[in-house]
Amino acid sequence: MSFVVAQSHFIFGVRTGVRNNLCFFDEQTVVFPSGNSCVCFDTVQRWQRFISGSERSQGMRAMTISSNRRYLAVSDYGERATVTVFDLQHEQGRKRKVLSAGDMSVQEFICIAFSPDSKYLIGLTEGPEWMLILWLWEKHKLLATLKTTNTNNPVTQVSFNPYNNTQLCVSGTGVFKLFRYSEGALKQSSVAKVESINFLCHTWMSEHRVIAGTDTGRLLVFESGDLRREISMTSVQGQSARQVEVKKIKDANVDEGPSVPSITAILSYSKGFACSRGPGTVFLFEQTDESGYRKTREIKIPLDAYCSGVTLAEYQQIDTICFSPAEETLAISTNRGQLYSVSLSSVDMNKEDKLHFELLSQSFHSSSITGLSICIRKPLVATCSVDRSVRIWNYETKVLELYKEFQEEAYSVALHPTGLFILVGFSDRLRLMNLLIDDIRTFKEFTVRSCRECAFSNGGHMFAAVNGNIIQIYSVTSFDNILNLKGHNGKVCQIEWSLDDSRVVSCGVDGAVYEWNTQSGKRESESVLKSCSYTGVAFSSDCKTILAVGTDLTLKEIQDCQVLREVPADETAHTALAVSHSGRVVFTGTSSGTVRAIKYPLPIQKEWITYQAHSGPVTKMVITYDDQFLLTVSEDGCLLIWKIIDKEGRGLKSNKHIVHTEEILITKSDLEEKTQHMLEMKMRLEELQMENEYQLRLKDMNYNEKLRELSDNFVQQIGTLKTSQQAMKTEMEKQECENQQNSAELIMKHSKELKDLELSYSQKLIVEHEKYQDLEQKHQRMLEDYEKQLKSAEDRKIQAVEELTKMYEAKLQEKTQLLAQFISLQKRIDDRSADINKLKQERQRLLGLIRSLESDIEDLKRQISGHEKTSQDKDHIILCLKRKNQELEKLKFVLEFQLNELKQKTEPLQHDISVKKERISQLEEELIQTDKSNAQLKLTVSELKLKLKTRDKEMCKESQKVKDLETHLQRLKSDLHNCVSFIQEPKTLKDNIQMIYTRYVQQTERVERTNADDTVQKAVRHQCDRQERTVNGLKMRLVKSAEEHEKVYAKIMKENMTLIAEINELRKELHLARTQAKDVKAQLALLKKPKKSQPILEEAAYQDPKQLGVS
Repeated sequence: MSFVVAQSHFIFGVRTGVRNNLCFFDEQTVVFPSGNSCVCFDTVQRWQRFISGSERSQGMRAMTISSNRRYLAVSDYGERATVTVFDLQHEQGRKRKVLSAGDMSVQEFICIAFSPDSKYLIGLTEGPEWMLILWLWEKHKLLATLKTTNTNNPVTQVSFNPYNNTQLCVSGTGVFKLFRYSEGALKQSSVAKVESINFLCHTWMSEHRVIAGTDTGRLLVFESGDLRREISMTSVQGQSARQVEVKKIKDANVDEGPSVPSITAILSYSKGFACSRGPGTVFLFEQTDESGYRKTREIKIPLDAYCSGVTLAEYQQIDTICFSPAEETLAISTNRGQLYSVSLSSVDMNKEDKLHFELLSQSFHSSSITGLSICIRKPLVATCSVDRSVRIWNYETKVLELYKEFQEEAYSVALHPTGLFILVGFSDRLRLMNLLIDDIRTFKEFTVRSCRECAFSNGGHMFAAVNGNIIQIYSVTSFDNILNLKGHNGKVCQIEWSLDDSRVVSCGVDGAVYEWNTQSGKRESESVLKSCSYTGVAFSSDCKTILAVGTDLTLKEIQDCQVLREVPADETAHTALAVSHSGRVVFTGTSSGTVRAIKYPLPIQKEWITYQAHSGPVTKMVITYDDQFLLTVSEDGCLLIWKIIDKEGRGLKSNKHIVHTEEILITKSDLEEKTQHMLEMKMRLEELQMENEYQLRLKDMNYNEKLRELSDNFVQQIGTLKTSQQAMKTEMEKQECENQQNSAELIMKHSKELKDLELSYSQKLIVEHEKYQDLEQKHQRMLEDYEKQLKSAEDRKIQAVEELTKMYEAKLQEKTQLLAQFISLQKRIDDRSADINKLKQERQRLLGLIRSLESDIEDLKRQISGHEKTSQDKDHIILCLKRKNQELEKLKFVLEFQLNELKQKTEPLQHDISVKKERISQLEEELIQTDKSNAQLKLTVSELKLKLKTRDKEMCKESQKVKDLETHLQRLKSDLHNCVSFIQEPKTLKDNIQMIYTRYVQQTERVERTNADDTVQKAVRHQCDRQERTVNGLKMRLVKSAEEHEKVYAKIMKENMTLIAEINELRKELHLARTQAKDVKAQLALLKKPKKSQPILEEAAYQDPKQLGVS
């Protein structure tokens, strides 16, 4: 059987308290933290991808996305704070690097940011140090650290200059500083004097300009780190474009009034910047010139239509602002865990003057979820929270179907199996409500105060509610309180119905787990452990056992008032549990927010799979009836849907085929209102159609008139254009004629100039040709002279070369003779050197022989000295062995004497053992006989009991007959009494008497027969008394025989115990005697062969004389 696993499928909720907790991955995908993970949510296709957080993390503190939108960095706080970088282009968000502060003890990074080229990462630590830590994160290298301010001035944000990788900006309370990374260190480049201003956020507008927002609602502009001016948030009256005034700051430290809303978030984009302005409002500013900005839009969070009282939706503080990559969508996150978006496309911006945000996904819970419930007939799940709201979700379509906010907190919630009704517990009453098409409406209230737990039965005909430490069961049809289950001494934490609704199991802080019968109201089983405060309980899939978790950190399986199995404790406590209907797996939620999958039947050791789920303790969890989904809620306000699959990725097969219905409830008045509204809308639509047709006709008339006017104007313009065209044509013809004349004149001039140039150049060529011929003649003369000179020089060289060759040939002959002599001498030298080498080799060989012979001589000397020593040692060993032989002979004599004595002692002991064995066999035979007699007595007792039962039945029959006769007598008396009233009417009296006769005569005969049988009954009673006496006598005999048997058995057991003790002692003595005999035999064998063992001993002594002495 493959093990069942859970896979994160979808989550409803946003984790607050994380800086920059919303960012765009692409145009339709956003990334936000939820539970203990980061979620990539596709807003169009509505799917989610989970990036799990680190296991040892105590929670997220900040996140940021790189400018190329590939990497996501998340900071986790704990004993040692870390920053984890994920690759978003990987399908599962592959973890790239885990960065830390090195040797420094840092517990959390409150803000992090990527550089524009995504190579560097900056982190800002918490107080009191407020350190900046810069990493080259891809190489896991810490580049620089720097303390930004003192403890009195906390810092809230750090950011990179988007136009410069090495420049940083830091802002906080009385702090606005620019830093630059150069020469391997962070250096402060500028400081603004803003000691009394509390900066909440800032953004870069250009390479040198930064705009910062304060807690008093001021927008301050900094140029190169110096405070230059302030942007006024009020628009100038009388201007349609609402040009925003930009003024010089005279007094930078002047505070606004306390009523001015603060600017909590600000972000720049291509046209300008967006900033929050108080709760629920965002302003868009566009740049007019190099230093001016104008407010173009005001976007607000809309009112909450589902809130029954004063809504808090429009009063939410905006924590984060982000733009999509194409800047077509603006998204925000609030301090109440809600996500909103608005389209910024030019079409949408021009449609409406007033823009409102829309929910990006769904409306989420903003605080801890305390209640969770599902139904059978619909894929719905209900939750209630500390935020005073009740929400109905669809876990198949992943949509919030319905929700409502109340004036007070809803403590508990329970869905009816049909999905049409809901129970909600409040501080004053428990309310049963209808789930209508667009509302949750109360129709019955119960006087159950502060109901923390309630649950419908699986059939839907009853529900259980906790009132203090009492569990009250009500009927859904009559609304009556059927049962009150009393037994808990403390708060009841959870209740659950069995599958057939015949039992209810409950657990409480008093350490008790009770199983109740819903028919009688009695407890069927109980398990109390006062040291443990139980938080969750559930039936097993077959409802035979109960599973419970509590503060003792263990998971217990209880059956018949006893703990059947127990999963060992761990460091984290279980807070909730859910059992699959297939019975293959148990899921538990822990105080650290993780979910564990444990095999069922429960393992003995710590065997489970742990999943990262929530950032707070899991409060409730439940499995759907078809075993397809696991639903968990937590104190972090998130609802997480898990897909239950096996290890092969397939969903679980359920035995139950559940069909989901689509019916909804609607009141008659609402339906009539809707129909009336539809009729009114139809009438309105018809009226609008008539008005539109009339308006269209009027527009057609107007447009036709305008067309006529335009056609006339165009005809006139065409006529004027034609006349101007003709005039232009005549002018063109004139210009063409003039151009032709001019071109002819120019051609004539050009031809004359060409002829003149040809004549002049021909004369020049003739003169040059003559010069060239003169030069050629001179050149030939010069060549002839040079050839004559070369011939004479060559003759001279040939004669000189011949003379030199003769002289050098004579010298060469002399040198060749010298070389021959040198070669012969060289050969002799080589032969002599070879002889010298051979002699050297022989000398080295002889030296080696001499050395080896010397070493052999030394070894022989050592062997001689060793042999002398060994001969002395052998003499000494022989003396020692002779002495030991004498001692062993003495021992042999002593041991033979002891053997004889032991044989004499063991013979009488063996005789006693045989006698006692015979006695034991006799006692066993007596025991067998007593068992047989006991069996016969039991048979007689059973027969007598059967006879007694038959007598009791007969007695019951007789007593029933007596009762029947008494009833007949009473009826007869009443009939006679009635007849007395008819004494004066003989006919009626006669008829009545006849009736009485016919009615009771046979019964009287029966009475006579019964009187006749009284004697028989007396005899029967007499026999019964006799048999009872005999039975009592037999019982007394049985008791006496049993007592005697017990006494005899006790005596036999005592004798057996003494005999066994004696036998054990004798066995020990025998064992000792046998071991001594073996030792003596071994020593004797050694003594008998002294001559054979002597050379062996000598060799052993030669090897290790010390060992022989020890043996």
